[in-house]
Amino acid sequence: MAMTKTTHTGDEVWLAGVDGCPAGWLVAFGRPAGEVLAPRVFARFTDIVLADERPAIIAIDVPIGLPAQSPTGGRRAEREVRALLGDRKSSVFRIPSRRAVEASIATEPADARERFFTACAIARDTSDDRKAFAKQGFYILDKVAEVDAVLRANKDHLGRVFETHPELAFVMMNGGAPLSLAKKVKSGNHTPGLDLRRNLLRGNGLPDDILQMKAPRGAGDDDLIDALACLVTARRIHARQAQSFPADPPRDEHGLPMAIWA
Repeated sequence: MAMTKTTHTGDEVWLAGVDGCPAGWLVAFGRPAGEVLAPRVFARFTDIVLADERPAIIAIDVPIGLPAQSPTGGRRAEREVRALLGDRKSSVFRIPSRRAVEASIATEPADARERFFTACAIARDTSDDRKAFAKQGFYILDKVAEVDAVLRANKDHLGRVFETHPELAFVMMNGGAPLSLAKKVKSGNHTPGLDLRRNLLRGNGLPDDILQMKAPRGAGDDDLIDALACLVTARRIHARQAQSFPADPPRDEHGLPMAIWA
């Protein structure tokens, strides 16, 4: 995939790792090597694209590219990445068809529960294996639609905005081995799992003061760890060291690539 040209070169550019959070999006800006800014929350994805840093690469934990018909097991990108994650494979949500995503954010019906059932019915009708999606997946579809709308409105952004997945990023940092500890459990954050990921981020050049800070208001500590993992992927993409899953990604009906990078 071609990278967007920028007027800056080398260490002058900013890169961004982005994770969804309750208040919108948590963004970690960093240079290709060295400086990392304290992560901050943005309400809208378009504000990240237009931020003062003007990031040359944005690696974001959100699906990009929506199928018209969902194949068995979901998009090829999701199937390939799940196979690499071991016990963490359930963290890769199956994204339904574009029609199902659009139904999930429709103004009618106004009741979220009714929209969920409507979107699930459409997802079944537009998937080869007649599968819907979990409620947890339903509540991220507004973010999927938000990013999708920005990219369809300005295809120039496709050279700088890349789908990634934090757990895949950590597998890459861990020499290809899935992580044995989850970062969250039913009762909340899982400190040993968060510490394991902090150590991997530290080994990939992220500074201790950033790793030890509390997440800003509107985001959780797990969101902070994930945004930083996405920043590591942004650095790999910028250095042309990242891998695309699949290696030859298909595109959706609007020309958006369906690939997960790490």
